[in-house]
Amino acid sequence: MEAISRAIQQAHFSAFHISEELGFLLDDPLTDLPDYYRVWLDLANNLTHLIETHKLRDMVHKMPVLSLEYLTSHRELRLAHLALGFISMGYVWQEGQHAPAEILPKALAVPYWLVSCKLGLPPILTYADSVLANWKLKDPTGNMDLIFYFPGGESCRGFFIVSLLVEMAASSGIMGVVEVMHAMKISDLIGIHRGLSKVTESLREMKETFKLMHSHVEPSTFHGTLRIFVSGWRDNPMLPKGLLYEGVSKEPIFLSGGSAAQSSAIQCFDALLDIQHEGETERFLTRMREYMPPAHRQLIETLIGGPSLRDFILSCSSSDLCQAYNSCVSALVDLRNYHLNAVTRYIIVPGAKAMGCPLRGVGNMLNTTGTGGSSLMVFLKNVRNNTQKTLI
Repeated sequence: MEAISRAIQQAHFSAFHISEELGFLLDDPLTDLPDYYRVWLDLANNLTHLIETHKLRDMVHKMPVLSLEYLTSHRELRLAHLALGFISMGYVWQEGQHAPAEILPKALAVPYWLVSCKLGLPPILTYADSVLANWKLKDPTGNMDLIFYFPGGESCRGFFIVSLLVEMAASSGIMGVVEVMHAMKISDLIGIHRGLSKVTESLREMKETFKLMHSHVEPSTFHGTLRIFVSGWRDNPMLPKGLLYEGVSKEPIFLSGGSAAQSSAIQCFDALLDIQHEGETERFLTRMREYMPPAHRQLIETLIGGPSLRDFILSCSSSDLCQAYNSCVSALVDLRNYHLNAVTRYIIVPGAKAMGCPLRGVGNMLNTTGTGGSSLMVFLKNVRNNTQKTLI
C-alpha cells in the first residue's frame, strides 16, 4: 500500500513539476546557452554595469533578431526567458521612472514572445523567472548564488536569495499538500493530519526564513534602486499606455511585474485550505496564475476544482483534524502578517521619506501600488483577513 502511495506521489511530482527538495524551484537551472545566443548572455551577465553606465539600450539596438532553432530543452527555454526578461526590464527602466522605454525593440520583443509562447509564460520577468529559475550552486557545499542581477548590490542579491530560500522552505509543505490530496481520496484521516502538519511546519519555516530579509536587504536600496526593475506595464502610472512589442503587436501590451502573488506555493496553500477571496482580490490572484508555469497552475486549479478540505474536516467531527487545520491556517495568517510588516518597512516608510537613487529616480509613483499592479496594503490586508475568516 505504501509503495502504491509513493508511486502516486511521484506521478504528482512529475505532472506538476515539483520536487521533494526544491518544491516549485526549477531543478538545476542552466547557466549557459549555445554560442548562437552569446549576445543575450553577454548582456544579461553585464546588466548592472550596462544600466549604470546608460549603455544597455544602445547595446540592445545593435542586437540581431535570433531564431529559437537551437533551444531544444525546457531548461534552455527557461534560461532564455530569464535572460531576455532581465534585459527587457533593464532596457525599459534604464533611465528611471521619468523616461521609461515605451517600445521594446524587435531584437528583444520577437524572440522573447516566441520563447514565452513555448513555455506558456508571459513575455515579462515573472516571479517564476527571478526567484524560481535565477539560481546556481556557488560551490560544492551547496551555497547558492544568482545567475543574473539588477543594480542594488548586496541588497539585490539578498532580496532574491532570501525569496529563493523562502520558496525552498515551502518544499516540505508542497509535499504535505500532495499527501493531503491523496489521503482525502481514500478518507485517510491520519494521512490528512500528517500532511497538514507538514504544511504548518513549512509555513512557520517560511516565516523564519523571511526574517533574513531584514539583515540582507537595505530598505532605501530596495525601494530606491531595485524595485523599479521588477515593475511591469499594467496598472502602472509610469507606463500608463503599456509597452509596444515591436514586430509582435501593433498595439501596446499590458503585463504585471513580478509579485509574491505569483508564488505558486502560497496560492497552492490557499487552494488546499479553501481560503475564499472575493471581488478585486480574487480577480487579481486568479490573473497572477497566468504568470506561473502551466504545470504549477494546473496543481492549484486541481486543488480548487477538487473536494473542499475544510468541508471534509467539518463533516468528520474530528477535533484533532480541526486543530491541525486551524494550526495550518493560523501559520498562514502569521506569514501574511509578517509580509505586511515587511512591505511597511521596505516600501511604505522609504516611500514616505522619498529616499533612493537621485540619478535614475525611484519609483515613487508605486509607493502604494505593488509591482504586480495591486493596491498594496489594501490587497495584503484583504488576503490576511480572508485567511483568518477560514478558521473553524
